[in-house]
Amino acid sequence: MRSRTRIAALTATLVVLLLPASSSADQRGAVAPAGRLQTALVDQVNVLRTSRGLARLRLSPALTAAATAHSTSMAKKGYFSHSSANGASFSQRLAYFYPARGFRSWAVGENLLWGSPDVGAVKALKLWLASPPHRANLLNPRWREIGLAAMHSTSAPGVYHNAPATIVTADFGARTR
Repeated sequence: MRSRTRIAALTATLVVLLLPASSSADQRGAVAPAGRLQTALVDQVNVLRTSRGLARLRLSPALTAAATAHSTSMAKKGYFSHSSANGASFSQRLAYFYPARGFRSWAVGENLLWGSPDVGAVKALKLWLASPPHRANLLNPRWREIGLAAMHSTSAPGVYHNAPATIVTADFGARTR
């Protein structure tokens, strides 16, 4: 019975997270996944890695969930940061979705970017490669998995100045048993 309660609670939580916080969210503009960008950018990252003799990254549902939650939060709340809206660090946020428990080693990294109104996969990769910390994440031989989410808002608040914006989160991870 307890597992049914947990499943119902998780389902209710997901429904609440997917619904707009209030009618004011509709005024800010719709937020929707930019699916083609997500797929193309994962492909671009893997082309880059294999061209440098590094392993391709597997798409992780857990890291993708973390990236989706973060890009969506930034788009709806109008901030741009590795920290969560509640002040949690990116590693704390990722640990919630991609836990370390049961693993001998655990490591995570994160790349962010945004463009207005849009950004393409090639441009996104070029921007990350031009930034030494983001480049280091892309080319880190330790990473085995990636989760990537690109969200587009038709009118993003806050730092996006109510303009159209595409916000991308790439979460990298490695866990060893």
